[in-house]
Amino acid sequence: MGVELLSPAGSVEKLRLALAYGADAAYLGLSDFSLRTNAKNFTEGDLDEVRRIKEASGKKLYCTLNMLFDEPHIERLKRELPAIRNWPFDAYIVSDMGAVRLLRERLGNEVELHLSTQASCTNSESAALYRDLGIQRVILGRETPLSDIRRIKDRNPDLELEVFVHGAMCMAYSGRCLLSSHMTGRSANSGDCAHSCRWKYRLALEERERSGQYFPIEEEDGYTTILSSADLCMIDHLQSLVDSGVSSLKIEGRMKSAYYVAVVTRAYRKALDALLTKDEGWREYRTDLFAVSHREYSTGFFFPEDRGAITQEPYQRTYLFCGLFEEEVRPGIWRIEVKNQLQSGMQLEYITPHIPFIEDDAFTLLDEEFNVVLQADHPKRYYLQTNKAVAPGAIIRRISRPHEQTHR
Repeated sequence: MGVELLSPAGSVEKLRLALAYGADAAYLGLSDFSLRTNAKNFTEGDLDEVRRIKEASGKKLYCTLNMLFDEPHIERLKRELPAIRNWPFDAYIVSDMGAVRLLRERLGNEVELHLSTQASCTNSESAALYRDLGIQRVILGRETPLSDIRRIKDRNPDLELEVFVHGAMCMAYSGRCLLSSHMTGRSANSGDCAHSCRWKYRLALEERERSGQYFPIEEEDGYTTILSSADLCMIDHLQSLVDSGVSSLKIEGRMKSAYYVAVVTRAYRKALDALLTKDEGWREYRTDLFAVSHREYSTGFFFPEDRGAITQEPYQRTYLFCGLFEEEVRPGIWRIEVKNQLQSGMQLEYITPHIPFIEDDAFTLLDEEFNVVLQADHPKRYYLQTNKAVAPGAIIRRISRPHEQTHR
């Protein structure tokens, strides 16, 4: 296999879609130990389904144990490791060296460990040290420029390197932020970030000799989003990343929607494959990156002239995720899972892993008794009748209405 495409899985549904829409592997968190506690994450009740998905796909699963452990959490990890062993994980993503030691002791020296970006590894000497400690893959800090990635790989040829290529960025170095903890009591380093950097702030200057006299610094509506990072998008630079020697390209987004996971994964899958096939058709999938929920894009810290970006723009979104096709119960009649409201006469689009979109405004909505209805709402069961060529797992979307445009 060439360079791996690694996608987020914040739930069973997202895991299934990530692998179906082109990921080679997915990363997921267990409820107590993940740096995304507000994602649904996985519990013991999901184990059998995760096993089925992995066996059917033949793809890899990585477990995120990447929180910074305090004493209560490290003791809990000790107690939970026998249960964690039952999961079909191919590797564990860690940032805490105490967790590294425990995993080696309890799961055996053969366990595969990936160093989290939270560890802030950004140079060849640090990478070599982690390699000597038994780390097989280093997820580099997002502050690492492309030129340094090449040097790190040249000096550690037997070490796998992974980089983020798409998704939200943190305004703090490698995500080590105390702002959320200070302002809300929710620690980003324990997986409970309130995203305080995305809030709007009012700033003022006070000159030393003019105590109590403040000079406002304002942007729009009397506030600024000076702390809010732009999102990362590297789809146009995949060849440079591959040439640098990275082994895995990672998409951020365990807290994003299942639709986001599917279309972003699909776009990067097509772009990555096109490096070999030279098929320009991937650009049709690229357009989804600008229609899915996102903030202003940048290339982060990969290139010296960019060095990250702050954005004043809110979240943007063109499409609304409306549902999934589940099963064809009669010819042309599909059981669907409704995520957002559908109405008869709407202009819908259906997308699959290998079809950019199929337009349909002549569908018919049916209730549980197969009676025609004009509207379908979550969470009730509905059917959709169409003459379009769809398949199980196909996604239903529609253009967002004005009040639905900004959304995380």
